[in-house]
Amino acid sequence: MSRTWRTFSVLRKYKLKLNPAKCAFGVQGGRFLGFMVTHRGIEANPLKIRAIIDMKAPTCLNEAQRLTGRIAALSRFISKSAEKSLPFFKTLRKAKTFEWGTPCQLAFEELKAYLARLPLLVKPSPGKPCTYIYRLPPRLSAPYSFEKKTENNYLYTT
Repeated sequence: MSRTWRTFSVLRKYKLKLNPAKCAFGVQGGRFLGFMVTHRGIEANPLKIRAIIDMKAPTCLNEAQRLTGRIAALSRFISKSAEKSLPFFKTLRKAKTFEWGTPCQLAFEELKAYLARLPLLVKPSPGKPCTYIYRLPPRLSAPYSFEKKTENNYLYTT
């Protein structure tokens, strides 16, 4: 509680007031800036995941743009997100004629399956080994990963 009291004393010192409706203390987790923050780490907002999983295959340009926007909102949770969404961006490049072909449909189904089992983002443990994996262009992806017991976790960076 000492950190909380220090925070309140700084607020009092500068005569700042908090909105009680927007404050929460001592909670185990919750939604914050579009993410689910828990004691285990940062998770994707289930509502955003459900929005993509419940989507039907786009039939027009606007629906494809909506899909890519939703993917962008979850990009930090999707390993190789640029690679996974490349067919959608190729379709958007040809903006005059909208064509949802087989590659797009396959990528869409794979994305939905991947989103159903998203990994958890956690902070690394100091002193434990961490692997940095990178891939050269044309597609760049840079996940950090480390083993924690039997599950594979991905490190978030700021």
